Amino acid sequence: MSVDSQKVDAVVIGAGAGGLCAAARLAHGGLHTLVVDDKDRLGGRASTEEIDGFKVNIGAIAIEFGGVFEETFHTVGAPLDIRAPEPASSFFIDGKVIDVGRGGWSLLLGQLTKQASRILEKFADARSGNLPDGRQSTEDWLKGYTSNATVHALFRNLCAAIFACNAAELPARAFLTYFTSKGAFKKFGFCPQGTIGVWNSLGSAIRRNGDIWLGTPATSIHISDGRVEGVTVLRNGERVRIDTDLVISNAGPKATVALAGSEAFPADYIAKVRNDLRPAANIVINVASREPLINHPGIVTFGKTRRLCNMANLSTTCPELAPPGWHLYVAYAVPVPALGDFDSDAEVALALEDLREQFANFNQAKILSIRVMRDDWPAQRSCAGYDLPRETGIEGLWCVGDAVKQYGNGGTQACAETAKIVTDAIFAARPRRSAGRV
Repeated sequence: MSVDSQKVDAVVIGAGAGGLCAAARLAHGGLHTLVVDDKDRLGGRASTEEIDGFKVNIGAIAIEFGGVFEETFHTVGAPLDIRAPEPASSFFIDGKVIDVGRGGWSLLLGQLTKQASRILEKFADARSGNLPDGRQSTEDWLKGYTSNATVHALFRNLCAAIFACNAAELPARAFLTYFTSKGAFKKFGFCPQGTIGVWNSLGSAIRRNGDIWLGTPATSIHISDGRVEGVTVLRNGERVRIDTDLVISNAGPKATVALAGSEAFPADYIAKVRNDLRPAANIVINVASREPLINHPGIVTFGKTRRLCNMANLSTTCPELAPPGWHLYVAYAVPVPALGDFDSDAEVALALEDLREQFANFNQAKILSIRVMRDDWPAQRSCAGYDLPRETGIEGLWCVGDAVKQYGNGGTQACAETAKIVTDAIFAARPRRSAGRV
């Protein structure tokens, strides 16, 4: 294989949420940016594939309004095609949909436990900054106020739905931070093209001052004297070196270190990568049905289940995602443990058992796909509360995405936030300039 050489202002490795948000901001800010990804489509673990005429989302489906994700699209001039279900979120407990609406936590907990006021007091304390330390789990924190099994099941399934972990694995500090100071999925919508539609929109913005090479894996990151100097990729069977002094990796810290070689990094950073990351797993089950399984148009979070945590009704709000006469749903389950090793087949079986138990007509439905997100392709590259810094100790090399989130944040919103933080720091520290086009 020959080695070609080219030069750009910035290379972004990985076309997932964090990478595309970062690339769009860089390109919009005047830096000619090249995005490379080994997959053949945009979106990474939040992309879309077609199965039997259905537009099936690989991972994330809910796009939040009113935060840094939406602001990214406005900033770079990319349309954001999202439809909001109404109501957006409800709970499915004992076969009944409970729409808490404006009543929120107070209305929900008040129906389930006499200890609701004690729990709500702690949410109020958290809003004023009085939080438990990062060592106490959400489960242990909740045990201090109630033993109600349904309340514990709901908290477990909220942890699972948002953070892809169990209540025994998530720091209570992270849980309370999210629900009192982050978006908490109060306002969200679905893309009628599948989630890939939002990434294609960002891709168009990137191409105004850059390029995207799909099916092009990065094979190495070049570092010399503590500074990044470029990236080598494999494109159409040929090695291509891209010279640049700015690389943003959306591949996660572990893969980033592997691309550059651990010897290039400070010892304390390598220790964090080896010891602190906690990849979080979930199970994504895409289901088609002639009969409606549930009429609620948004996302329902379940009460007592084995592994099932929540389910979205996609086709009611976005009928384009399914052929005529079909309903499309995506259900999420989280294994036990979610931050350690588990038997995938056994955990999937428990999730399917939950679905059959929750919906009497589930057996007539058609399972389009079951995807276990784990290991090097997880639901979250690191669970909330176990994130690494976005700085790598190498000048010009940054990480974005769901292993380097702000404390207590989650989802695509958190990935977009990392992109804004990193690109703001880049533009604050360097003069604007232009390089030749790829």
